[in-house]
Amino acid sequence: MKKYWWKDIIIYEVYVDKFAGTFSGMVEKIEYLKSLGVGCVHLLPHYPSPMIDDGYDISDYVGVREDLGTLEDFQGFIDKSHAAGMKVIIDFVLNPWFIEARSSAENSKRDFYLWSKTGEEYALAPNLFPDLKDKNWIYNEQTNDYYFSTFHPEQADVNWQNPEVFEKMCEVMDFWVDKGVDGFRLDAASHLVKKEGTISDGLPETHEIIKEIRGYLDQKYGNVILLAEVCDSLENTKVYFGNGDECHLVYNFPLHGQLLLALKDNLKELPKEFIEKMGGIPENCDWVNFLGHHDEKNLAIVSKQEQEELFAFFDPEKKYRFAQGLSLRLADMLRHDVQKTLESFALLFSAPGSSIIYYGDEIGMQNEVLPVEQKDSRKSLRGRFNWDASAWQKIDVASLLKNQTKT
Repeated sequence: MKKYWWKDIIIYEVYVDKFAGTFSGMVEKIEYLKSLGVGCVHLLPHYPSPMIDDGYDISDYVGVREDLGTLEDFQGFIDKSHAAGMKVIIDFVLNPWFIEARSSAENSKRDFYLWSKTGEEYALAPNLFPDLKDKNWIYNEQTNDYYFSTFHPEQADVNWQNPEVFEKMCEVMDFWVDKGVDGFRLDAASHLVKKEGTISDGLPETHEIIKEIRGYLDQKYGNVILLAEVCDSLENTKVYFGNGDECHLVYNFPLHGQLLLALKDNLKELPKEFIEKMGGIPENCDWVNFLGHHDEKNLAIVSKQEQEELFAFFDPEKKYRFAQGLSLRLADMLRHDVQKTLESFALLFSAPGSSIIYYGDEIGMQNEVLPVEQKDSRKSLRGRFNWDASAWQKIDVASLLKNQTKT
């Protein structure tokens, strides 16, 4: 048995509804996942939600969205996955209770969030979703004031300086670990704490909170992991491993940039100097490398010149821009070239660390066509899995699926 199950593993990132319909349907797809070499399933948000942002706007943190099934169905999928030797991690988006909190200035959950009468605080914090909002402070008509939102305007940032928030979050984690969940993905981990006079990104106070969460999980469970979403330089990203006492896994956005540059230049190897710089992390930690995921391909980590080159090469008609990235499926980026897609996976798997397969990339799924009025182009990455394509690719010796293996 591996000492650290989360190291050097293939993680399959998936929306339940888009992939299998329900959790009962997910059970039926376990054999398919095992055929890909998947060792861990990352379930994208499955919670009850108004579904403005495909489930990241959460209304109940201890439930299952009705269209996906019941808690019993969720438990069944966890149990069957474990029996098949697969782990399961879920999203921990850290913004529940907002619908209740925004209803009244006297609501008991009010102080779980950040509010302002003027909307002028934290002026240095960048607006990371300019396509969807003009600024980070969003007007709340019910209470005639503003709440702070780093990302989607429907997702208010939690006030981590309120100790009750930590207590409630621990209760939520306990609930899901009791169901058998093996870990949590910390959404936008670097943005947890806001502080006046700073850009409110990667603050020391944020690392203190992550260490508290890790300490709680270690003390109570011992083997439940944290995966941090952090988009920063390689050196700044390494900080989220701590001394092996923060996150077990961290998304490798810097390597993602190198992968895209390599694909643009038709390189067969990643820069050795960069790979060497990835070293020096704690023994119980690992990078999570990826070619695609549910969000845009963020190009903020590469230089401005490299960013422009990538935009021009992969999106010359400027159809898929979002924030500082591209909302493009891997197959669309590579013009549906099977050989180039296979080479891209070979590049991904050549890097040290764990790897993500974003559902559908293994069969060359394409971007969904969106209505003209839809400003959030990320939704084009979240289409329904094509099981017909998967079926014929299993028997076609020249297909992407038939030829995709970890090298």
